[in-house]
Amino acid sequence: MIVLGSDHGGLKLKEAIHAALAAHGLEVVDCGTDNGDSVDYPDFAEKVARAVSHGESELGILVCGTGIGMSIVANKFPGVRAALATDEFMAKMAKEHNNANILVLGGRVLSPEKAINMVNIWLESSFEGGRHQQRLDKIALLEDAVRAGKL
Repeated sequence: MIVLGSDHGGLKLKEAIHAALAAHGLEVVDCGTDNGDSVDYPDFAEKVARAVSHGESELGILVCGTGIGMSIVANKFPGVRAALATDEFMAKMAKEHNNANILVLGGRVLSPEKAINMVNIWLESSFEGGRHQQRLDKIALLEDAVRAGKL
């Protein structure tokens, strides 16, 4: 299952991604927004990041105007590795090197075709582990230290 979320700035791109994922037979849960009215991106980033952080979904995709705001919010959640990508190489590296479990995209900076291609690359890529796992382990230790009030 993949959870999707967007604000008004990412709505059209989110809808295109949803349709593409569904066409490939993937289970998609849309966390909103569902219309073009102005909304606050943290509300939708929270829904997706919470689902990934709590293990309700393995993967998520967030879309706002640039992707910046969504990535800031999503990375506040323990265990979330939200990666903002603007091209195919970044989407590939997000998974291979960072094991990103949320891909963040900009609805005002990417065409639907490019974004869908990026999503496909991200989904088809595999985490390389090795030295990259050591780095993720360090991030997890930092998360634990912050939660424990040690940082």
